[in-house]
Amino acid sequence: MSATPGSAAGARLVVLGSASLAEGFSLIGAEGYPDADQATVEQVLADLWASGDAALVLLEGHLARGEGEWLRRLRNEGGHIVVTELPPLSAPNDYAPAVDDVVRTVLGADALKGVTN
Repeated sequence: MSATPGSAAGARLVVLGSASLAEGFSLIGAEGYPDADQATVEQVLADLWASGDAALVLLEGHLARGEGEWLRRLRNEGGHIVVTELPPLSAPNDYAPAVDDVVRTVLGADALKGVTN
């Protein structure tokens, strides 16, 4: 499946992850990249930056925690491309966003006690 153009309030909606996740989002008009790997993430992010388009990029957890140059750069710079993480479809209750570690570091180990995902 190739990516299809999507739009969310003038911005592109781009989803990279498992086939079921990407294809599901493509049903609502997102650009889906099924079974994406880290190389695909890097290429898509580089292309988005080069295009100058505003975009919301949703990455499945294993891709969001990659170490790619473009992923790191866009997360650190902010701006017209927002990159965020989605829980895996196969285990949504096991999802622990990376921000949880930051909150615990800043506010203490019990900061999220009793909070459910």
